[in-house]
Amino acid sequence: MTDDPTASPSARSASPTPGWPRVVATIAGVFFLLTGLGALAAPRAFFDAVATFEPYNPHFLQDIGAFQIGLGAVLLLAAVHTDALVVALTGVGVGSAAHLVSHVVGLDLGGNPATDLPLFAVLTLALLAGGLSRWTSVRRR
Repeated sequence: MTDDPTASPSARSASPTPGWPRVVATIAGVFFLLTGLGALAAPRAFFDAVATFEPYNPHFLQDIGAFQIGLGAVLLLAAVHTDALVVALTGVGVGSAAHLVSHVVGLDLGGNPATDLPLFAVLTLALLAGGLSRWTSVRRR
């Protein structure tokens, strides 16, 4: 696989993965996405049902949920897209967006919102813009 824009389409990206690897990526991606959404949206319920490791820390569980969402996004994107840079930038951008949400929801739980939120927002926008730009350029070829 190469990033050379002059390379033939077959040299730029491998063909989509057939069969069971795509199924595994899809099932695992859905699992991580749903688990992450549960931890982010309802950290106490997630703690009580799954992560009964003391002490209870809602912000930590919400961050764990955000990163699980990112893992799920990467796997689901990889199941449908062959360009590694599109998958990486967009999937990590989705996880970064969920992490930003975790910090917005948990403003009262600590951290330094005056610097954390702008930093996470800029990082999220850069990742998603990079992923979208790459996705668009790959589609045009």
